Amino acid sequence: MAFGTQDEPDEVMNEINMTPLVDVMLVLLIIFIITVPVMKHAVNIDLPQATSEPEQTKPQNILFTVAADGSYYWNENKVDDSAVPALLAAEAAKTPQPELHIRGDKAVRYERVAKAMSAAREAGVRKIGFITEPNPSN
Repeated sequence: MAFGTQDEPDEVMNEINMTPLVDVMLVLLIIFIITVPVMKHAVNIDLPQATSEPEQTKPQNILFTVAADGSYYWNENKVDDSAVPALLAAEAAKTPQPELHIRGDKAVRYERVAKAMSAAREAGVRKIGFITEPNPSN
């Protein structure tokens, strides 16, 4: 009887058996290869195309400008701060209601633009938008 030359049946294995792990991973890989194309084409939608054309101001739109010095312009005509709420209320009462397009100079204080937006909301104007200049192309 020699010691260490024969494997005893109740000896503990010190190595991990990798075969079951590889089998499970291959099965999961096959499942994902089959299901991903099915999930990818489940919902077909037609996305809108974006354009970089400048928006044409319609006659029913109001062009409200806040200049660099903080003065207000209503469709290119200078107006006093006290006249703005009355003009906005008159436009809010129209049916259909026109859109208010705000052009704020980048040098003007945010407070002036915020006051204009607040006055428009208080007057009941529902459609407010901002007009920006597109970035120049390279």
